[in-house]
Amino acid sequence: MRATICLPTYNERENLERMIGALERVLREGDRVLVIDDGSPDGTGALADALARRLPWVAVLHRTAKEGLGPAYLAGFRRALSDGSELVLEMDCDFSHDPGDVPRLVAAAEAGADLVLGSRYVPGGSIPNWGLVRRLISRGGNVYAQLFLQSRIRDLTGGFKCFRRRVLESIPLDEIDSKGYAFQIETTYRVERAGFRVVEVPIAFTDREEGTSKMSGAIVVEAVWKVPLLRLRALAGRL
Repeated sequence: MRATICLPTYNERENLERMIGALERVLREGDRVLVIDDGSPDGTGALADALARRLPWVAVLHRTAKEGLGPAYLAGFRRALSDGSELVLEMDCDFSHDPGDVPRLVAAAEAGADLVLGSRYVPGGSIPNWGLVRRLISRGGNVYAQLFLQSRIRDLTGGFKCFRRRVLESIPLDEIDSKGYAFQIETTYRVERAGFRVVEVPIAFTDREEGTSKMSGAIVVEAVWKVPLLRLRALAGRL
């Protein structure tokens, strides 16, 4: 099953080439990487183009403005589907997701899962270099989403995923309007609501060593109000 990894970037010049090199070691013949650059002012887009010229399995999708994680991924999903990919992955470019775990997510999808989540909160998952306060905030956010959405998924906010093609073709991508990390909650919840099989595989999530985090107060606020809205939409039969 041919896979495309969607790799959104904004000012990731320090990480991109290393990430492409790491992915080259784990991808199978026919797999691809799609870099989705939101007009990075640090030259990430130009570097991505240079890598694509050298490596035939790398492609670049340029976007003119920084519109958020959700719109970037949706553009990447559409491109991957139009290119014929059967598996579509999403992951961060900053090495918080280990490229070495990609084959495990792909294997779980090929074994029958419709959506595979790299999970920090199932047995074997971990966040090795986070302090207690950050762990509590992250875990609290997941519990908040689980309770509101009545979901059994342990890591609703995680962003390391592998979708089967039929999943992305079945859920209404045009209706997804989350911009930040609420996008991860919304997409996973929609897949769960649609009755697809969701499997969580344990991963270790580590902090970036290069570059700057894109987390902001606005992203947190969006996730807080978006979760109950998703539940209301589901109860009204609009999800």
